[in-house]
Amino acid sequence: MNIFVAKLNFDTRESDLRNAFSEFGEVDSVKIIMDKFTGKSKGYGFVEMPNDDEGQNAINGLNDSEVDGRTIVVKKAEPRERRDNNRGGGGYNRRY
Repeated sequence: MNIFVAKLNFDTRESDLRNAFSEFGEVDSVKIIMDKFTGKSKGYGFVEMPNDDEGQNAINGLNDSEVDGRTIVVKKAEPRERRDNNRGGGGYNRRY
Protein backbone atom coordinates (compact mmCIF):
# COMPACT_ATOMS: atom_id res chain seq x y z
CA MET A 1 0.00 0.00 0.00
CA ASN A 2 1.30 3.43 -0.91
CA ILE A 3 0.66 5.92 1.90
CA PHE A 4 0.73 9.72 1.66
CA VAL A 5 2.06 11.63 4.68
CA ALA A 6 1.60 15.40 4.90
CA LYS A 7 2.27 18.29 7.31
CA LEU A 8 5.66 16.87 8.23
CA ASN A 9 8.12 18.89 10.24
CA PHE A 10 10.70 20.16 7.74
CA ASP A 11 13.42 18.56 9.91
CA THR A 12 11.83 15.09 9.91
CA ARG A 13 14.11 12.52 8.31
CA GLU A 14 13.14 9.44 6.33
CA SER A 15 14.54 7.27 9.14
CA ASP A 16 12.17 9.00 11.61
CA LEU A 17 9.21 8.23 9.38
CA ARG A 18 10.36 4.63 8.87
CA ASN A 19 10.57 4.14 12.64
CA ALA A 20 7.04 5.50 13.17
CA PHE A 21 5.53 3.26 10.47
CA SER A 22 7.59 0.19 11.46
CA GLU A 23 5.55 -0.04 14.65
CA PHE A 24 2.65 -1.17 12.45
CA GLY A 25 4.48 -3.62 10.19
CA GLU A 26 7.01 -4.03 7.41
CA VAL A 27 8.04 -0.89 5.52
CA ASP A 28 9.38 -1.29 1.98
CA SER A 29 10.34 2.32 1.33
CA VAL A 30 10.10 5.87 2.65
CA LYS A 31 10.49 8.98 0.53
CA ILE A 32 10.27 12.56 1.79
CA ILE A 33 9.84 14.94 -1.13
CA MET A 34 12.58 17.55 -1.33
CA ASP A 35 12.61 20.88 -3.15
CA LYS A 36 15.00 20.45 -6.07
CA PHE A 37 16.31 24.00 -5.79
CA THR A 38 16.78 24.41 -2.03
CA GLY A 39 17.28 20.76 -1.08
CA LYS A 40 14.87 21.24 1.83
CA SER A 41 11.86 19.10 2.66
CA LYS A 42 8.53 20.11 1.14
CA GLY A 43 6.78 18.75 4.24
CA TYR A 44 5.25 15.64 2.70
CA GLY A 45 6.25 12.20 1.57
CA PHE A 46 5.27 8.62 0.85
CA VAL A 47 5.62 5.33 2.69
CA GLU A 48 5.24 1.98 0.94
CA MET A 49 4.04 -0.97 3.04
CA PRO A 50 3.65 -4.38 1.35
CA ASN A 51 0.78 -5.55 3.58
CA ASP A 52 -2.47 -3.59 3.07
CA ASP A 53 -3.84 -4.46 6.52
CA GLU A 54 -0.67 -3.20 8.19
CA GLY A 55 -0.78 -0.12 5.99
CA GLN A 56 -4.36 0.62 6.98
CA ASN A 57 -3.47 0.11 10.65
CA ALA A 58 -0.61 2.60 10.22
CA ILE A 59 -2.99 5.12 8.62
CA ASN A 60 -5.50 4.68 11.45
CA GLY A 61 -2.81 4.87 14.12
CA LEU A 62 -0.71 7.73 12.77
CA ASN A 63 -3.25 10.09 11.18
CA ASP A 64 -3.61 13.18 13.38
CA SER A 65 -0.71 12.01 15.57
CA GLU A 66 2.33 14.06 16.48
CA VAL A 67 5.72 13.42 14.87
CA ASP A 68 8.60 15.80 15.61
CA GLY A 69 6.23 18.36 17.11
CA ARG A 70 3.81 18.47 14.15
CA THR A 71 0.38 16.86 13.80
CA ILE A 72 0.66 14.85 10.59
CA VAL A 73 -1.95 13.78 8.05
CA VAL A 74 -1.74 10.17 6.88
CA LYS A 75 -3.92 8.63 4.17
CA LYS A 76 -3.83 6.18 1.31
CA ALA A 77 -2.03 7.73 -1.65
CA GLU A 78 -4.18 8.34 -4.70
CA PRO A 79 -2.64 7.87 -8.14
CA ARG A 80 -1.70 11.08 -9.94
CA GLU A 81 -3.97 12.13 -12.74
CA ARG A 82 -2.55 11.07 -16.08
CA ARG A 83 -1.17 14.06 -17.89
CA ASP A 84 -2.00 14.22 -21.55
CA ASN A 85 0.74 16.20 -23.27
CA ASN A 86 -1.09 16.22 -26.59
CA ARG A 87 -3.89 18.50 -25.47
CA GLY A 88 -4.12 22.14 -24.56
CA GLY A 89 -1.29 24.59 -24.33
CA GLY A 90 -1.65 27.13 -27.07
CA GLY A 91 -1.43 25.65 -30.51
CA TYR A 92 0.34 28.66 -32.00
CA ASN A 93 1.48 27.92 -35.56
CA ARG A 94 0.18 24.37 -35.31
CA ARG A 95 -0.86 22.74 -38.59
CA TYR A 96 -3.60 20.15 -38.65
